[in-house]
This record gives sequence, C-alpha cells and structure tokens, in this order.
Amino acid sequence: MPLETLRQAKRKTVGIKQTTKAVLNGAAKVVFVAKDADERVLRELLGACRETKVKVVEADDMAVLGKACGIDVGAAAAAVTEE
Repeated sequence: MPLETLRQAKRKTVGIKQTTKAVLNGAAKVVFVAKDADERVLRELLGACRETKVKVVEADDMAVLGKACGIDVGAAAAAVTEE
C-alpha cells in the first residue's frame, strides 16, 4: 500500500500517541511507520497493531512519512482512519 493512500485519506492521525489511540479504538484502517524511527518508541504501537490485526506499512524514513502527511517535519507513525 503506497503512501499515496495516506496523502489522499479524508482523515488520518499523525504521531505515535495519536496513531496508537486510533489503533486501540479500532479507528485505524492501516498504519504507516518510518523505518528510521526508534524501535523503542514504536514498540507499543506495533504491539497494538499485532493485537488488533491492523496492517503496518513501512515508509522509507520519517521525512518522507511527514511529507505524505502534509507536514513540514518528520513523522514516526501515521494512520489512515477514513479513506
């Protein structure tokens, strides 16, 4: 699933905390994580994705993921909540 899905999403979350909340609440359809994000920071989010069976897609790096989210800074994680 390409990052274009994230760019065109009607609703999305950006950041570890908001994305983790969306996964736990059942709102996240797909989660994107940056390959260069700290594993320690992603641990809880990835665990929640495994438990709830939400698909995880890796982005090349935080800068690319941030750009796909429409922000000028890097992002470690994001999720599509409404396509």
